[in-house]
Amino acid sequence: MDRPDISALFAPLQIRSITLPNRFVLPAMQRGWARDGKPLPKLATYYAGCVRGGVGLVISESCGVDHPAVTSNRFASLMNESTYDAWARCVDAVHQAGGLMLIQLWHEGSFREDAAVRSLTASGLSAPGMPNGKAATREELEELKEAFVRSALLAERIGADGVEVHCAHGYLLDQFLWHGTNIRDDGYGGPEMSDRVRFPAEIVAAVREAIDPEHIVSVRFSQFKSLDFSARMAETPEELGVMLAAFRAAGADVFHASARRFYRPAWPGSDLSLAGWTKSLTDLPVIAVGSVGLSNDVYDSILSDEETAATGPAGVQELLRRFDGGEFDLVSVGRSVIGDPEWILKVRDGRYDEIRTFTKDDIAMEWDMNFMEQALLDSHARAVVAEREAAAG
Repeated sequence: MDRPDISALFAPLQIRSITLPNRFVLPAMQRGWARDGKPLPKLATYYAGCVRGGVGLVISESCGVDHPAVTSNRFASLMNESTYDAWARCVDAVHQAGGLMLIQLWHEGSFREDAAVRSLTASGLSAPGMPNGKAATREELEELKEAFVRSALLAERIGADGVEVHCAHGYLLDQFLWHGTNIRDDGYGGPEMSDRVRFPAEIVAAVREAIDPEHIVSVRFSQFKSLDFSARMAETPEELGVMLAAFRAAGADVFHASARRFYRPAWPGSDLSLAGWTKSLTDLPVIAVGSVGLSNDVYDSILSDEETAATGPAGVQELLRRFDGGEFDLVSVGRSVIGDPEWILKVRDGRYDEIRTFTKDDIAMEWDMNFMEQALLDSHARAVVAEREAAAG
């Protein structure tokens, strides 16, 4: 196969008054490189190295917002007054290397396990039939909103170019979006997407109002959940459109459509990926993500013994086909860049034989799986069986 020409992915893109140098994004990848919520010095070095290797926009590790029930994970990153200086060093390192940086704001929700502080959730569920924590009261919803705003303002103070609000993978805000974990009857949940998106959209609106109007607000969302790979936050494209419109009205600037594999069609009857459907339903820039450059998804590479292989020029050609087809504006490359920080430059130059392919040993899993560990493993096993059955017809 001829060397794919990825020069189009090096075109700049303006969002508000900020110009991204190219279309490559480093997504939030939990490295576990934090102690007491503070990123270790090697995290700043890692981010800067990725920028020198071709990444234009860095999105930080998921940062727990300034809230007492945000997470019980010992290795989680936090965005509060005590972590200010350490995160400022990360942002400075990215800027000095020539990149831009968003801080991802996150709340664990019912993934949390701590006897001293009960988890706050949409409806006291981690997944259908899996109770944990308590449904947040209206007063607690306001406290959560204030926590996101405090952390967004701190991110701005350290010099970040904006924030990403984490509404994906089964964490707190995603627990509101998915009907399987949101059965509230107070206007913030139930069968209608317009009700389920209400609280996450209020978070986005509050953050947008609080920070500099020229800074970026990204929203990351997913269909799948870490505890249920077959879950669908939006059952139909129409539901997806309702959610996107609510976030757009709240002030979102970018949608980060998280999929396990960027090239998989999102609904039967169409070749469009989740990012592609998102792009077709909004006028905002869209980031695609999921197994770029690699043969398996992040869960397969960590939870199974399956060897991760590089997809080479063919994988890049599929990426370009969808990019040229208008399915997305930017692409997140996580594990491929972890495996080889110069992956982007080597692909640009056609040096595929020089690329070091990611292995599971590249991710230091210094990350507490807590009480969800077996459920996550079970979810992965179910997904593998389902995909094999589908492939067999």
